[in-house]
Amino acid sequence: MLKLQDYWRERSAKQRAILAAAFLLTFGAIAGLSWFASRPGLAMLYSGLDPQQSGAVLAAVEKSGVPYEIRGDSIWVEESRRDALRMTLAGEGLPSAGGTGYEILDGMSGFGTTSQMFDAAYWRAKEGELARTILALPNVKTARVHLAVPAGRGYRREAQASASVTLTTNGTPISRAQAKALKFLISSGVPGMTADRVSVIDSERGVIAAEDDPSGEDRAAEMKRNVERILEAHVGPGNAIVELNLDRVLDSEQVTEQRFDPEQRALISQEQEETADQSSNKDAGAVTAASNLPESPKDKGQESKSQRSETRNRSNYEVSKITREVSRQPGATRRLTVAVLVNGVVETDANGGSKLVPRDEVELQNLRELVASAVGFDEGRGDALTVKSLPFASLSDVGTAASQGGLLARLDLNSLIKLLLVGLFALALAFFLLRPVLRARGAETRAALDTSLPPPAPEAETMPPLSSAIPEIEFTPAEQTNDPVARLKELMKSRKDESLQLLSGWIEKREDAL
Repeated sequence: MLKLQDYWRERSAKQRAILAAAFLLTFGAIAGLSWFASRPGLAMLYSGLDPQQSGAVLAAVEKSGVPYEIRGDSIWVEESRRDALRMTLAGEGLPSAGGTGYEILDGMSGFGTTSQMFDAAYWRAKEGELARTILALPNVKTARVHLAVPAGRGYRREAQASASVTLTTNGTPISRAQAKALKFLISSGVPGMTADRVSVIDSERGVIAAEDDPSGEDRAAEMKRNVERILEAHVGPGNAIVELNLDRVLDSEQVTEQRFDPEQRALISQEQEETADQSSNKDAGAVTAASNLPESPKDKGQESKSQRSETRNRSNYEVSKITREVSRQPGATRRLTVAVLVNGVVETDANGGSKLVPRDEVELQNLRELVASAVGFDEGRGDALTVKSLPFASLSDVGTAASQGGLLARLDLNSLIKLLLVGLFALALAFFLLRPVLRARGAETRAALDTSLPPPAPEAETMPPLSSAIPEIEFTPAEQTNDPVARLKELMKSRKDESLQLLSGWIEKREDAL
């Protein structure tokens, strides 16, 4: 403490002001660092909520008394209480997963509720329930359902109901299979609605068609994945690039064809007719009175007989006719083009270095056959298939390190700020506090060394002061000599007390230095 007081008294006014400012700055830095270190860590509670949902969640958080911060569209709370707060909010139904469902009907009473009001509340509850079901999809963030159900009145024919669904995703687009499932979900939940009357709309991509893709994008992507999977099994991941262009028929066509073959005939009907005719003719005598008597003999005249038989066959034939009706729907493949680029192989040259060289033609031919089988290659249709092997451009070490990221990339921002503050505080402490102390110690050490050295010239009559803490010793040699050891001996003989005091001061200085 005495040394600090002596050190403070020996400083000038400017130096004292600098030391006081350094002390205040250091104290403020320590206080700020302590406050920052003792501050609880924050964790994200919810992010990307609607304004209505965010307001309800903030009201519940304020009611619970948990400290929170708002950073953009995110709500941050104390990390140690985040999980418990989430469970509490979930028990209160926050954040709301969708619109209000069938609980709307719970608050309706029979008094003062008309049929129109009940129908409006019912369809509103139906929309909320469907929206809640749609939110079960992992890539759907928000969902709104709008139902257009006409009311049947009187004898008017009822119009068909329709619906629309508006979705907001978390980055993953809605697939065609999901859109088709949503169409059947809504049409099954509304009486009298068909799946083709439901429209699925993505807030970023627009209307999503659930039917077959007429442009062939999905089929082309699937064929590309199949080719890449086959190639990567041989050349390794990342060593094959596949580009596929699928040209499909987009027009629908209906063809009706009739063909007559005169050389071929078909029996339609056959008729057979048989006719038989038999007749007799008798020539009678003259008529007299005796011929009218009953007992009179009859004259026999001349008699003739005739018999005729006829048979007819009729066959009806018709020329052969072929009628064919062909309906061609869009989606047929018109032409297919596939380009495959395969990386080279590593080869050691004469100098011992390694380089990439293209693959041999036999291997490329085998790969070409595999790709042709995977995509359904048809040369007669005009398809084109190209397989080439060229060395890929390798990434530099700097690019690889930048892509992987170092230690700073894996550190949290708060941890990085804490490390920076600790480092600045350590530098400030070393600069403002340790540097003046080291300076003072260096000055005292230099003074002690200067005292222990002999005088530079023998003709000096007086010795320089040995230290600021020890008073000077006046010494006038009796006779001039060039030997400093002899002079020191003469001094010690003549001034024993001062010599002992000087030696004891040197010993203390050395002990302090050690």
